[in-house]
Amino acid sequence: MNQPAVPSLHEVSQLASSIAGEMARVIEGKPHQIRMAVIVLLAEGHLLIEDVPGVGKTVLAKSLGRAISGDVKRIQFTPDLLPSDVTGVSVFNQSTREFEFKPGGIFAHIVLGDEINRASPKTQSALLEAMAESQVSADGKTYQLRQPFMVIATQNPIEMEGTYPLPEAQRDRFMARITMGYPARTAEVAMLAHHAGGDQLATVSAVTDAASVAAAIRAIRAVYVAPVINDYIVSIVDATRQHPDLRLGASPRASLHLMRAARVEAALGGRDYIIPEDVRALAVEVLSHRVLPTVEAQVARRDPGDIITSVVSSVPTPARS
Repeated sequence: MNQPAVPSLHEVSQLASSIAGEMARVIEGKPHQIRMAVIVLLAEGHLLIEDVPGVGKTVLAKSLGRAISGDVKRIQFTPDLLPSDVTGVSVFNQSTREFEFKPGGIFAHIVLGDEINRASPKTQSALLEAMAESQVSADGKTYQLRQPFMVIATQNPIEMEGTYPLPEAQRDRFMARITMGYPARTAEVAMLAHHAGGDQLATVSAVTDAASVAAAIRAIRAVYVAPVINDYIVSIVDATRQHPDLRLGASPRASLHLMRAARVEAALGGRDYIIPEDVRALAVEVLSHRVLPTVEAQVARRDPGDIITSVVSSVPTPARS
């Protein structure tokens, strides 16, 4: 099957706006969260959503899948979930007398990992290869995942009983972390009115398809990143490793993720090159979940997001040529 032609960046921007518009039909008053989900999708990343129950985490993932006409699978993470439930397992076919691979829940365009911190570390680790390399290894064979491929994982930061904290290697696989937050009063009233008619996800229409999204991703890869911008990104990430309030700074993968996200930000702004403002706009979402505050910073209740904001402000902005 022929792949769609690579679109122009203007067409990419229009596509992103259409996807966000459809998602906004069922997610009231959360334009920033919707935009971040679209950015992470187009940047070939994965999204971590940390928030209390009932604020629309699942709806965000499902509406994104519907808008791109993609296959969406939900994996409910529980303590008894096995790695093979995520990746798949080989079963013996009595008729053919051969083993056949039965794909797990990870084989989809959009994978919703609900309450990911309720599964054991062994099961959580089953996601690592898929998230990093878009492939699954099982029984000595490698299976490529569909493109586009995105994991949207949710976790409740309040209820910690029966949970396993995400290891740093797992958190580092997520390009960005967002919180949904409670809706504004007017948005919550509007939500009640809209949901009186039944399933609101049914109102979300497909505005594109997976092949077109993959083509848009290829177009974004061509966005120019000047050497001075690369140096700016690395300077910000390196500053997290030197900050007195952080005992663990961001990894080199964080630099790569920040660059990829900034390319999408530039494309959605109608530019084929990154400017420093693109980097600064996404630094908190891309970096804050990867760093660990010191004990003193935790006692002082210093939020990682605020620390990243201070880090960004401390790094000199490169002058435009």
